[in-house]
Amino acid sequence: MPPPSQIRPEPLITSPITRRTVLKAGGTLLLSVFAPLPAMAAQILAVRVWPAADYTRVTLENDSILKATHFIVKDPERLVIDIEGLELNPTLKGLVAKIQSNDPYIKQVRVGQNRPNVVRLVFDLKEEVRPQLFTLPPAGSYNHRLIFDLYPVQEPDLIAQMIEKGDWSSDPAKPPMADTRTPPPALPLPDSGKPPVAVAPPAEIRPDVRPELRPEVRQDPRPEARPQPGQKVVRLITIALDPGHGGEDPGATGSRGSREKDIVLSIAKRLKSKLEMQPNMRVMLTRDADFFVPLGMRVEKARKVQADLFVSIHADAFIQPSARGSSVFVLSEKGATSSAARWMANKENQADLIGGVNVKNHDQQLASVLLDLSTTAQINDSMKLGSAVLREIGGINRLHKGSVEQAGFAVLKAPDIPSILIETAFISNPEEEAKLTDNAYQDQLADAIVTGIKNYFAKNPPLAKSRSA
Repeated sequence: MPPPSQIRPEPLITSPITRRTVLKAGGTLLLSVFAPLPAMAAQILAVRVWPAADYTRVTLENDSILKATHFIVKDPERLVIDIEGLELNPTLKGLVAKIQSNDPYIKQVRVGQNRPNVVRLVFDLKEEVRPQLFTLPPAGSYNHRLIFDLYPVQEPDLIAQMIEKGDWSSDPAKPPMADTRTPPPALPLPDSGKPPVAVAPPAEIRPDVRPELRPEVRQDPRPEARPQPGQKVVRLITIALDPGHGGEDPGATGSRGSREKDIVLSIAKRLKSKLEMQPNMRVMLTRDADFFVPLGMRVEKARKVQADLFVSIHADAFIQPSARGSSVFVLSEKGATSSAARWMANKENQADLIGGVNVKNHDQQLASVLLDLSTTAQINDSMKLGSAVLREIGGINRLHKGSVEQAGFAVLKAPDIPSILIETAFISNPEEEAKLTDNAYQDQLADAIVTGIKNYFAKNPPLAKSRSA
């Protein structure tokens, strides 16, 4: 049997193996393993719109920092925004349905993929606006945010707005300024038994001491007009009410889902209605809807209307649900009166971080300047006001502490306005959360604050102090 034939395999590499060949092969392998993947587009996590007369805010919450450019198109007015590194997704498309018909500035919005990785938003506007675009880092429960604030070109006249929205009363027998030697009618005490919504005017009574009233405040705050001999001057007392938080900043949240921003706005509106039923009192709300107002702007609004008092309304929260009781705070220049007061001030002063402030347009020195201008007289007046209000609140709810506390609250730093911050109750306490959401309790609380304010003016007439603006 013949031997089997031998099969010679063909060599796999016909050319000689060189160092260059090995390096080329290794480089090809590395490139195939480490080749860059296509860049992942940013993801829009949520869209929110906060319309208000002051300004409309549009928020895009996303998982990374976004870069955006914008320009205005005329006839008709449109705001065009291009956002880079973004692909259109259903969440962003949902912005179209978020625009409300009563939005003061936005008529509608169109959303589309302008080119790869660039989404274009076109806002059809109802009037000319001053847009501000800025980003916010993660804060609170929020991720990265891209913010569009649409402000009116003409800054609103706060005094004109207050007059337009006001419903204050005065003695029908006398105009705001009258020539008479008899004192004007006394501010009536509130009726704590009124129903929660429909409020009947209470009967008037005369306290032992009647606050003297000045002529209605003009927009020029400098020298006041002096009454002629024999002329009794009557003027409207202006009170600034400040419902805390709002818009992007919900404030504290109760176990039942109640939000501080909603509760304090409801209380402030009730309080406004009751105060404006008193003769010669008018009220300015720093916000009258669900939108955010920076802390410094709240103070500025009060000063622009030359407020006689500033009352900020909040609802406490603490890590332990057993904490309870109402509190009243005033400003301190020398540090907090307790660790709890310091903790509360630090928490409330973080509102700008969560609510969102455009750092480029924000006056970084505002808080320190106002604090430097704050006088001992202002804090003393605030203590008197706080004590009068706290005494009345103690009649309807347990007090967290029996005296007015002091801490460095940024919102209390108006140098020429007695200012207090009321923590109405602990929203983190289930029992007190139920109270805060009850119409009857809100009415009782508003009545107590009205009585405290009237008692303060009975002992501290507005003309007893000099004012500077």
